[in-house]
Formats: sequence, C-alpha cells, structure tokens
Amino acid sequence: MRALWDVFTSDTTYASTMRLAALIAFAAIGEWIAEEGGTLNISVEGMILTGAFAAAVGSEVGGPWVGIVYGCLAGMGVAGVQANLSHRLAANQFVVGLTLNVLAVGLTAFLNAELRPKVTKADPVAIPVLSKIPLVGAALFNQTWLLYLLYPLIPLAWWLVYRTRWGLELRSVGEHPGAADVSGVHVNRRRRQAIYVCGACAGLGGVFLTLGQTGAFAADGVSGRGFIALAAVIFGGWTLRGTLAGALVFGFFDALRFALPSLGYAVNPQLLAALPYVMALATMLAFAHRTRAPAALGRPFVRGIT
Repeated sequence: MRALWDVFTSDTTYASTMRLAALIAFAAIGEWIAEEGGTLNISVEGMILTGAFAAAVGSEVGGPWVGIVYGCLAGMGVAGVQANLSHRLAANQFVVGLTLNVLAVGLTAFLNAELRPKVTKADPVAIPVLSKIPLVGAALFNQTWLLYLLYPLIPLAWWLVYRTRWGLELRSVGEHPGAADVSGVHVNRRRRQAIYVCGACAGLGGVFLTLGQTGAFAADGVSGRGFIALAAVIFGGWTLRGTLAGALVFGFFDALRFALPSLGYAVNPQLLAALPYVMALATMLAFAHRTRAPAALGRPFVRGIT
C-alpha cells in the first residue's frame, strides 16, 4: 500500500504517464477513425515507425516543422499502400498490415544505417499558471511542445467523425456498408480516406517519438506500441473518450518502469517492461466480446456480394 501511495502522489508518475500515453493516443485516435469505417488497420505500427524515421530526416533537413510534415506524409504513404491494396484491390487487410509492419522495420533500419540523420530533440515548454497545478500540472502543461499538438487533435477528431457529413458516411460504412452503398456512399473510398487520416495521426505519433521523446531514431523504438493503440481502441469500446482513457491506462503501466525505481523500489525491470503488453492482452480477453465494435469491422466490401 505504501508503494501505491508513493506512486499515485508522485509528480514523476503523472509526467511519465502523459509522455508515454501521448504516443499511443496519437496513433489510437487515427486507428479509432479507421475502425469507425470498418477497417482493422494492423499496419498502424509501420505507420508510426516510418513517421518516426521521416521526422528524423525532416528535422535534419529543415527543422522540427519540416520533420512534422515529413512524418505525417510518411505515415500517409504507408496508409496509401494499405488503403489501395485492401480497399481497391481487395487484398486481405490483415496480411497487408502485417507485411507492411515487417517492411517498415527492415526499410527504416536500412535507411537509418545509410543516412544516419541527426535529430534535435524539442524543448519542453511550460504554460504559465497551469503548469503549477499540483500533480497533473507538470504532466499536462510542462511537456515538449509537440505533445500539445494532441490537445487540438482530440476535438478535431470528434468533430470530424460526429459533426460532418463525411463522418456520418464513414460511420454508416462501418455499420452497414451495403445500405451505405445503396444510399450513394462510395464505401471503399470512405474507408481509404479514413486510413489516410489514420496514417497522418500515426505518423504524427512517430514525430512525437523521435523529436519529443527520444531525440533519436531507432528501428526498434516503437516496440509494439502500434498494437497497444489497437488495444486502446478496444479498451475504450470504440469511443473516442474510451480510447483516450485506454491510452492513459497503458501509458501508466509503461510509466511504472521509470516511476518505481525513481521512488526507490526495486522491481524486476523485465517485468515492468512487459506490463503494458500484458495489459494489452488482458484487454483483448476482457473487452473484445463485451463491447460493441462497428458491425462491419474487418469485413471487406465488394459491391453486389456484401
């Protein structure tokens, strides 16, 4: 109990949780949008990784803003392959996603060894007054400025899905693609567009990883967080607020590997490193059949057949 009290009353815990949850949140928001349209986008891991590498290259070429543009475009590049193979050529979306993930690891590792881009890590920016709030002030308002891009992204994603005609059509495609098609909605086009949005968000997560967290690119730097983003969407019951809560939960368990040693508690480091992935598996088991996914999630659409 003493350890739990120390963890939950430590500023370090909250700051680390927010920093680690932000990467998951960027990708999970994009994945949530893709899944609202019926696509289970396995390639989100590859999108983050290519975005992280492109951000490193862009940062060296023209600074952090160029890195942001490069990262988002790289994520959308992977999304383009996923979208067109899955929803234009009707290839199996799961096979395509896994293949893209493996390709992203090999390609970025090779290019990084050849180019060796130099990265300048973004500085933290404290927001006056708000950063002084006890416990959560530093976590929310004294972080690298790249993390603050998450704050406008959240309402923007909500507005896009729930307050635009495009979002209404996307949700209809995810629930009943046949009915949407009869109503004049181009089902596979909407799904491709949602994957592009996912690619941009996941690529932005890669930008945050390289320029906001590590200050360097590593081919193994994503370490399965794309799959944790998938788990966060399931954890959240395919709602935006639930998805963000899932990102925070997984970020918290990831943060324990920093918080506990800093508080003087000796815990097996391998166990702490494995905790987020154990939670992801537990989430799949506990929530996958207890929450309602979009009815057509993972089902390809072929006019006249489905």
